[in-house]
Amino acid sequence: MKRRSLITAVALSVFACVASAALNEGDEAPAFELRASRAGKPFQFELKDALRRGPVVVYFYPSAFTRGCNVQAHTFAVKHDEFAAARATVIGVSLDSIATLNEFSADPEYCAGKVPVASDPHGIVARSYGLTVRDPVEAKRDTRGVQISHGSAERTTFVVATDSKIAAVIGGVSPTENVALALEVVQRLARERGEG
Repeated sequence: MKRRSLITAVALSVFACVASAALNEGDEAPAFELRASRAGKPFQFELKDALRRGPVVVYFYPSAFTRGCNVQAHTFAVKHDEFAAARATVIGVSLDSIATLNEFSADPEYCAGKVPVASDPHGIVARSYGLTVRDPVEAKRDTRGVQISHGSAERTTFVVATDSKIAAVIGGVSPTENVALALEVVQRLARERGEG
């Protein structure tokens, strides 16, 4: 248990050096509303509404149907019940179009109908969280062979507590470790609320 906590502390401190421009733990999380998709069906996601039910894991990722993002979405889907047990909502955010996200959210290999993903086509929400948004890379293709014509935000996860404050910022780690660290934070929040 001590080793796990040490790994978490090291991973988070490494990330603090890598992305010091991002919002930090204790900062107010910018409210946002975005078009999103769950199981291939579009809906409107609003952070304030989701926070009424529990903490929200907002994970920014570069692009749907790319290697690391596929792994991260799949891992969130596999761990879905554990996040739900901690009363946490998970929402992925990228610059992908809603049409692409309809496919990604329904794909049984990735979001598997369990993990909603939201479209931030101009990177406005990503920038509001202090993230770097890069221009599209010419001729870059996803794992389906489709050209990626949009920009990308750096892979960073913010765990937002019910008081709208950022409880943790996670980045600079592998996609699977990113999910594991987010789960650790929401489970700690649940224990603090006396729910776990």
